[in-house]
Amino acid sequence: MFKNKFLLFAFISILIYQSAISQNNTNSPYTRFGYGDLSDSNSGEQRAMGGISIASRSKFGINPVNPASYSTVDSMTFMFDVGLGGLISKFTDNSRNKTSYNSNLEYVNMLFPLSKKIGFSAGLLPYSFSGYNFYTTETLLISNRTSIPDTVGYNTSFYGIGGISQIYTGLSVNLFDHISIGANAYYMFGSLSNYRSLTFDANSGYYSTSQQNAITVSNFRFRYGVQFYNTFAKKHDVNLGLIYEQKATLNGVFSQITSGVLRDSLLPNKDFDLPTIMGAGLHYTFDKKLTLGIDYSLQKWGDAKFFGKTDSLTNRSKFAFGAEYIPDVRGRKYIEKMRFRGGFNISNLYFKVDGTIPPKNFGITFGIGLPLRNSNTIVNASVEYGKVGTTSMLREDYMKFTINAAFNENWFFKRKL
Repeated sequence: MFKNKFLLFAFISILIYQSAISQNNTNSPYTRFGYGDLSDSNSGEQRAMGGISIASRSKFGINPVNPASYSTVDSMTFMFDVGLGGLISKFTDNSRNKTSYNSNLEYVNMLFPLSKKIGFSAGLLPYSFSGYNFYTTETLLISNRTSIPDTVGYNTSFYGIGGISQIYTGLSVNLFDHISIGANAYYMFGSLSNYRSLTFDANSGYYSTSQQNAITVSNFRFRYGVQFYNTFAKKHDVNLGLIYEQKATLNGVFSQITSGVLRDSLLPNKDFDLPTIMGAGLHYTFDKKLTLGIDYSLQKWGDAKFFGKTDSLTNRSKFAFGAEYIPDVRGRKYIEKMRFRGGFNISNLYFKVDGTIPPKNFGITFGIGLPLRNSNTIVNASVEYGKVGTTSMLREDYMKFTINAAFNENWFFKRKL
């Protein structure tokens, strides 16, 4: 029976992924830098709480951020989580503004026990998205021997598409009743294409040029996690979580094609890295009702090579705070079992724009959890408002929506007749 359900999960995951692979989750010019817009791999529940996840050990959701969390799964439970997202972005500079909307599959995860103290999880997660299409029209002043200056018009176009996805599997083991350790193995795949061109007026006498950078990824990486947890005086639950990833070379096929200058050229380059990642989180829950959490993570992109250099990326740090309130888990009224969530986060981009580090970003989040009657399954909805950049550069104000269903059912017991 379990084998059939596992195959069903794999089949559904492939169908969902194939239906969503042609879509994109962004339309931001900022995604032309680095590997695009990075995903933090948070569940819908965690996104509503500012993105806190490193110390989370919820029995009603899957936490792929810290693999040490898998061991919290009940010994008779199979969990399946599917998340869908939408993004509304408004871009503003000194002269104009534009609004765009995108939607996509966010993730597909599952979690089940291998024994009383061992949990196993697997799923499909995004690593990054890239998607943009914009151009500028300008004139170039050309000096000559006459008193009347000449000007030449030209267009600069930028276009990019693609994304990197990752399939992960992870194990977690409980030790000594208060410690859990775990590890995730990721297989990364996908491609990113960035195209830019400089086109002059037909009668200008100047040659137009274009360049395409392409990255095709096929690589493994690993993450390690640990959680310390305990209950004090029956009403106070405290969790401490830590995660770590070692710096690694990003294997794959990398190319750069330039045309229109002298001749077409193909320049392969394999000097790409993934950063060292470390993070810590703390969760406190009072009487199974009020949960407060705080996270801090650091991605050392400043030491990672990108096209053979370390001068275009910069370290990314993120601070997040979140809270959840459940009026009464055992209450008779439905509203008493609902979960109300909120949080905020502060982070910085991992790339430079024209050699300058952009200002820090901030996000404010809200959400709700709706349990299904006579079931442990919960439907979560979250919304996040945030901003990227400044008006003098390019400001992006966004509203990100996520809805997910965390199916939590007892599949590992025999019914008595």
